[in-house]
Amino acid sequence: MLIIGLVLGAVLRNSKHQHELTQATQQADQILADAKAEADQKAADVINSGKEQAQSYQDNSEAELTSQREDIEAREVRIKQRESTQTLVEARLDDRNHDLDGFNTELNQSEQTLKDKQAQANDLDKKRNETLSQVADLDYLSAQQMVRNRTAGELKAEQDVEVREIDEDSLATADKNARDIMIEAIQRGPIDEAREHNEHTVVIPDNDSRSKIVGHEGQHIRLIETLTGTDLVFDPEDKTMLYISTHDPIRRETARVAIEALIATRRVSVNSIETQVNSALRDVMHDLWETGERVVSKLRLGFMHPDLIKLIGRMKYRTSYGQNVLAHSVEVAQLAGIMASELNLDVRVAKRSGLLHDIGKAIDHEIEGTHVEIGTELAKAYKEDPVVINAIEASHGDVEKTSPIAVLIAAADSISGARPGARSESAEDYVNRLRSLEKIANDHEGVSDSYAIQAGREIRIVVKPQILNDDQSVELTKQVRDQIEDELTYPGKIKVTTIRQYQAVQHVGEEEKKKKRKKRA
Repeated sequence: MLIIGLVLGAVLRNSKHQHELTQATQQADQILADAKAEADQKAADVINSGKEQAQSYQDNSEAELTSQREDIEAREVRIKQRESTQTLVEARLDDRNHDLDGFNTELNQSEQTLKDKQAQANDLDKKRNETLSQVADLDYLSAQQMVRNRTAGELKAEQDVEVREIDEDSLATADKNARDIMIEAIQRGPIDEAREHNEHTVVIPDNDSRSKIVGHEGQHIRLIETLTGTDLVFDPEDKTMLYISTHDPIRRETARVAIEALIATRRVSVNSIETQVNSALRDVMHDLWETGERVVSKLRLGFMHPDLIKLIGRMKYRTSYGQNVLAHSVEVAQLAGIMASELNLDVRVAKRSGLLHDIGKAIDHEIEGTHVEIGTELAKAYKEDPVVINAIEASHGDVEKTSPIAVLIAAADSISGARPGARSESAEDYVNRLRSLEKIANDHEGVSDSYAIQAGREIRIVVKPQILNDDQSVELTKQVRDQIEDELTYPGKIKVTTIRQYQAVQHVGEEEKKKKRKKRA
């Protein structure tokens, strides 16, 4: 039974394997058939695609060949046209060459004829000169020299007359032209701006701040004086007013800024004083540089040495006769620039000269010498233009002016300093100047009274008509003018006017009638 079961199992397994083999064979046949069909389809597609590409290439080639044939035919047509045109041009050139040959022949004949005529003219001229020489007993060269000398003399006389007329016209119109240019410069010149006053005082708001600034036994205020190099003095009548005394405007400004900062912080100690003074010094120095750069840029002066820029900034804190030196220098530069443009001179050099003409005043309290000498040395040290150097030297008449720009700087300086309101002075100086003017007039014999008016720019003298006649009044006016010029310092011009008026007065009344009747009786 066991053997039969094993045999049946083997038979069954063998039958199953055979069935699976049969199925596998069928599947393989099916795969081969599908692959063959797919390969045949792809082959057909490739063949069709190749045929289409070949046909397209053939069509394109034929179209390109057709285009090339048309282009070749068009070029052949153009070549034939050019050959025809060239043939016509060659024919015209041949005709023109033939005409030129004829013209050259005629020209040669004309030249030869002209040479013959010229030779005949030379012979006739030679014979004429020989005849004239024989008749006048004078050779040709001598006669030619005589004519030349006579012509030169006539031209010289005409030239002298013309030059004299030009000179006379220039002299007659010079004053008017100069006035017109100056008026134009003043009208187009700088515009008055709000004046910046350099403060010499600091207002202390209260007693507490005053005590802190002074410190224990004056310790703080002495430290501020030492660090800033100034003298600090309280007004004996107004204890809230602190005066800053020094000849150095930079130190004065540094002290003012530092003290105001200490008052604002309300913390006053040795360390805070040192800190605020150093900070104020930096701020002031930075302001000097910014001010100088701003002025140079505004006037369009080009490059300027950094040290000169700082000195220009220092002029901001310097005054002369109450006029800010920097504002005055900028005004002179602008006026000189406008006048230079009217006269076709170098405007930039004129402005540069005007700005630097008082540069010595920035440090004249530190260096010995006049501000003109100091300014000249500074300009030479920083290699300024010789015209600028001469303008600085000649601005106050110390040396001769060697250029027109130096003359313009002197004129602009006078205009800026003499215009009304340009300079201010203390009340004491103002009163003293008026009194000095009146005293000079009153000291002369025959003067009844005198009045200084228009802020001291005019003095009117009333004379006694019984003592001085008209001629003597004129002489008195000249004497007062000369004495003012010699003894007083004054900005601009002072007008001296003498008034002589004679009045005869008689009174008529009852008392006079009674007196006359008594005399008659």
